[in-house]
Amino acid sequence: MHRVGSAGNTSGSSRPRKEKRLTYVLNNADDSKHCAGVNCLTLLKSPVPDVSDYLFTGSRDGTLKRWELAEDAATCSATFESHVDWVNDALLAGNNTLVSCSSDTTLKTWNCLSDGICTRTLHQHSDYVTCLAAAEKNSNVIASGGLGGEVFLWDLEAALVPVSKSTDVKEDDSPNGIIASSNSGLPITSLRSISSSSNISLHTTQSHGYSPVAAKGHKESVYALAMNDSGTLLVSGGTEKVVRVWDPRTGSKTMKLRGHTDNIRALLLDSTGRYCLSGSSDSMIRLWDLNQQRCVHSYAVHTDSVWALASTPTFSHVYSGGRDSSLYVTDLATRESLLLCTKEHPISQLALHDDSIWVATTDSSVHKWPAEGRNPQKVFQKGGSFLAGNLSFSRARACLEGSSPAPVYQEPSLTIPGIPGIVQHEILNNRRQVLTKDTAGSVKLWDITKGVVTEDYGEVSFEEKKEKLFEMVSFPAWFTTDTRLGSLSIHLDTPQCFSAEIYSVDLNIAGLAEDHKICLAEETLKGLFVHWLAKRRTKSVFQAPANGDVPSGKETSIRSHSHSRIEVDDNAENHSTVVRHAFEFSTVSPPSIITEGSHGGPWRKKITALDGTEDEKDIPRWCIDCVLDKGVPGKDITKCSFYLHPCEGATVQVLTQGKLSAPRILRIHKVINYVIEKIVLTDARNSDGTFSPGLTGQSQLSTTVGDGTFRLGSKPQKLKPIIEILCNNQVLTPEMSLATVRAYIWKKTDDLVLSYRVLPGR
Repeated sequence: MHRVGSAGNTSGSSRPRKEKRLTYVLNNADDSKHCAGVNCLTLLKSPVPDVSDYLFTGSRDGTLKRWELAEDAATCSATFESHVDWVNDALLAGNNTLVSCSSDTTLKTWNCLSDGICTRTLHQHSDYVTCLAAAEKNSNVIASGGLGGEVFLWDLEAALVPVSKSTDVKEDDSPNGIIASSNSGLPITSLRSISSSSNISLHTTQSHGYSPVAAKGHKESVYALAMNDSGTLLVSGGTEKVVRVWDPRTGSKTMKLRGHTDNIRALLLDSTGRYCLSGSSDSMIRLWDLNQQRCVHSYAVHTDSVWALASTPTFSHVYSGGRDSSLYVTDLATRESLLLCTKEHPISQLALHDDSIWVATTDSSVHKWPAEGRNPQKVFQKGGSFLAGNLSFSRARACLEGSSPAPVYQEPSLTIPGIPGIVQHEILNNRRQVLTKDTAGSVKLWDITKGVVTEDYGEVSFEEKKEKLFEMVSFPAWFTTDTRLGSLSIHLDTPQCFSAEIYSVDLNIAGLAEDHKICLAEETLKGLFVHWLAKRRTKSVFQAPANGDVPSGKETSIRSHSHSRIEVDDNAENHSTVVRHAFEFSTVSPPSIITEGSHGGPWRKKITALDGTEDEKDIPRWCIDCVLDKGVPGKDITKCSFYLHPCEGATVQVLTQGKLSAPRILRIHKVINYVIEKIVLTDARNSDGTFSPGLTGQSQLSTTVGDGTFRLGSKPQKLKPIIEILCNNQVLTPEMSLATVRAYIWKKTDDLVLSYRVLPGR
């Protein structure tokens, strides 16, 4: 999994501040479906008979979705988008509050019946947050655990107290109390930290019921949590292979339960808090009697890691799934077990829904299977059950001996389909296209400057298609990409993202000179933020009369020409033409922006959802400056230095002084024109058909060629020589760029050396 790094400068550091990164995620045409594995499920059951139930799913694509359930269909009614990494767990708490946790180290709260607006971001974990737990009868209190070894208890009602924006604090700061963590230093409200090493006394206060305390958590990563209905008992498990039992009211550790031989990945408590079920990577399920502080039963059902558990309301049967892609139901008393179904993807979480069970897997689809949850004995009457063994090798041995049970059900009763996630990608040499392959084997070609699929090749060989699309061109690596969210995430860092330029003729943009240069990142950013800029202009128009502020002359000029395709930037040194919206992104399936923010931490939002109020606290300053034409850094990195010499034995010379400099995208035919211009200044042709050198006293080329283009100083003569440009004794084609020559022919870190020669007459 990808870790979301900090972009800011640490306090007291002498290093220069690192500019924040901007990322945009390209979305598939159908945004109502997940495009990566589903990690979590939670159900909202309607108390009214004729009103639909809702299923909430959280995915590795970084989003949660709300599904309105009907008898034979599920409709996506909202997408909850703000996390910038995998959503690992979610639950419903309080008054219609959806709580999610993510690998971006945060918890987020949402109004589960809203249109998907995040109401709060909670920061305290130092690493990925992997699991959540809540009390059924005290639903304002939730617990969170993560890879940093911490377990935190949150009072959501207190944590959601609004904070004045005038204060100079984090989004989740509160005047009610502060916990100073030795790792993060971030304050938090009404938080209790549970320690694995010592008992902690928590003093009750009238305002929240808890006094904030800071302490170390588990010694190792936490992967599973569970709480009983009344919130009087909390259990946790992880890589330490033990089940820890806590009293959340006092914060004290009450016991450790040993028996598993590998990571604990799933936990359940019965409503009373007496019995606990645990699933482990050792493939075992164990039933613990907390009164006796011992394991009373072990169930060898699975042949691989157990990742998900769900029990009937009476705690008489347990449904289990895991890495072996199989769903079992087991009678905890008789040890009788039955294989309900087997699919091709590991099972990540389960949610029992009346007589059915929802199953989330590492695939982007979610399935509902018959389960007879009200009366599980019905399904056992179908036959095919077996007796769960006591040791893990007994189940594995039975499987090896060919006695694997046949599944009761072959097909699910309902499927919520997802989109195949991207699992392989290759950035093409033109640095505008990316070739991808998804989990269904489909190969597609993306234009990342427009966010669309330009070619869908279907199920073909990725490697063969990559070779076929190879072009001998060279552009700087102005972006990086990954597919950890199941989609293409394009990362832009300044100033290197501004290093790639292209001629307008190569983009088929009408109305511009063919040698007009376009900065790929600059125009991509303007395409991404066109909606933000439009909202910003609208707000400025309505706000200006009220507060008396008048935009600066430059920004007013920019806004007044919002609909023109070409604008002149009067402040530019060379009065160059600025292309507006050369790249336009789809509004049907708009990409999502990910930025690291400042006050609230990283966030994610669709470009069409930006409301124009976002500023440098939310969006990197360098992005805003670029979109508002206030400067683009790093122009020097688009240059290429080279030497131009006559070939050995040549009788003509171009009088130049030292090193030349030109844009890396400059074509060789421009160099040819330059050589012709300098040679034919004399208009003197020798008897052998060659041309004489330039005359003494002629103006010589300066070491840097003006603005980076070759200018012809006089009218060309009627008779032009035929010039060839060589590098490493290889003749260059006129359409090659300097960057291409350097990358594929010169192949050295030293300055490029070109040579020219005059061929005999036409």
